[in-house]
Amino acid sequence: MLITFKSKAAAEIVMYKEHARRILDLLHKDVEQGIITTAELPAAIASIEAAIAESKIHSVSTEVAHDVNMHHNATDDENEHEKPVTVSFATRAFPVLEMLQAAQKMQKDVVWGV
Repeated sequence: MLITFKSKAAAEIVMYKEHARRILDLLHKDVEQGIITTAELPAAIASIEAAIAESKIHSVSTEVAHDVNMHHNATDDENEHEKPVTVSFATRAFPVLEMLQAAQKMQKDVVWGV
């Protein structure tokens, strides 16, 4: 399922619900439908910036890296896949953060699910 973030301050952002959920959980918002008002924007921006900074400190755990490497070094016929590239939280959250910053600058709300 997809989520579309909308604001009169920026272009729409379409994101998978599972990826948007982590961002919206930080803001204590429902993933199905919601609004970030102009009054909520400073705190929302600060929360996402803090989560991005935290995510950059902690790299992918060695367990996850080991599991990925084991799967892709298997001797069955699926071992010719390229290794998957992990997309960081910072990369996924950045477009939403930019939208929130633009919305704050122009004093516009951000909505989704409407």
